[in-house]
Amino acid sequence: VRLVESGGGLVQPGGSLTLSCAASGFSFSNYAMSWYRQTPGKARELVAYISNRGRTTNYADSVRGRFTISRDNAKNTVYLQMNSLKPEETAMYYCNTVFRGNNYWGQGTQVTVSS
Repeated sequence: VRLVESGGGLVQPGGSLTLSCAASGFSFSNYAMSWYRQTPGKARELVAYISNRGRTTNYADSVRGRFTISRDNAKNTVYLQMNSLKPEETAMYYCNTVFRGNNYWGQGTQVTVSS
């Protein structure tokens, strides 16, 4: 299983970014995917979840209405569209899947929200 995130960067407060996670090594369309984020000294936080075919999504209360998770099973890729970003959302963002009972993570992509 390999997960590779991209799309992070520096954005001003109120701005937008779209993160991507390219997956390989497993049957992507059979597995749910999630996005998490983590800041130093804090636990990793679930941001958004999408079921294997994309019919079910869930969001952390703090991002609902501003973030959108989506997936393209033909491209083995999951996305996180983030709008109206806040400085406190500066973090490393990771995509995740649970495959055969084990958690798999990418290397993360840094999002910095600052003026």
